[in-house]
Amino acid sequence: MMRNLIRFDWAVKRLLRNKTNFGILEGFLSELLGEDIKIENILESETNKDYKEDKLTRVDLLVKNIKGEFIIIEVQNNREHDYLHRILFGASKLLIENLDSGMKYSEIKKVISVNIVYFDLGQGEDYIYHGKTSFIGLHKKDTLKLSHVQQQLYKTDNISKIYPEYYVIKVNQFNDIAKNTLDEWIYFLKKDEIKDEFKAKGLKQAKEQLDVLKLNDAERKEYAKFIEQIRYEESLIVSNYKVGKIEGQEEGSRTKAFEIARNLINTGVSIDIIINTTGLSNEEISGL
Repeated sequence: MMRNLIRFDWAVKRLLRNKTNFGILEGFLSELLGEDIKIENILESETNKDYKEDKLTRVDLLVKNIKGEFIIIEVQNNREHDYLHRILFGASKLLIENLDSGMKYSEIKKVISVNIVYFDLGQGEDYIYHGKTSFIGLHKKDTLKLSHVQQQLYKTDNISKIYPEYYVIKVNQFNDIAKNTLDEWIYFLKKDEIKDEFKAKGLKQAKEQLDVLKLNDAERKEYAKFIEQIRYEESLIVSNYKVGKIEGQEEGSRTKAFEIARNLINTGVSIDIIINTTGLSNEEISGL
């Protein structure tokens, strides 16, 4: 039987910073990164330092694992046009701020940026994207590799492992069919549900610890306020869809339909909703 579970973004904000719940985050990161992740501690993120007000649309967490690597975990609900630049800035800033005086460049710690977004970021058919740095020859098209000495220095044989890596999970684009254990986590991120047959690392503990019924009265009120705000923001977007659709019908113009589609794309609306709202085809919308 599936329980009523707390949304992951609120859990990140309020519950997962507790050491007793590290297993949940470790499970998620292990499934995503394809290796067993052990968290050493949770650090105060720079976003939380700079912005003291309670931002409902964005929550983030800074994790340091036992290998000394930094992992930024961020959940973003509303669209930001410059989001890709912001995650670049966040990783770069973290690198600089953790470069101690006199430290050798080879001692710079690895940064991994994990971004869970609930809007349509960019254009693409997948729901999980991985960004990393590689050097490709302009003429030979070969990939630059580390020398034997450099491999010993950096403790890796892959140049891309030196530089920051970025993961973008477009939750709303997931088709709700869990084909592997990572998909089981994406299912939870989207539906706030964990099926009994799910076996992914961390989900068993998540199912136990993130039960809404385990919240005290104050936490339950705070969580209800959070959910109400999320639903309010979603209702505003839906209202804009309907207004745009009516205006488009009244004008009876394909030009207006394309204009509405562009506005919906900029708002982060899914392709399916745009098709239903404007009557345009998938190909027409993809070309905008």
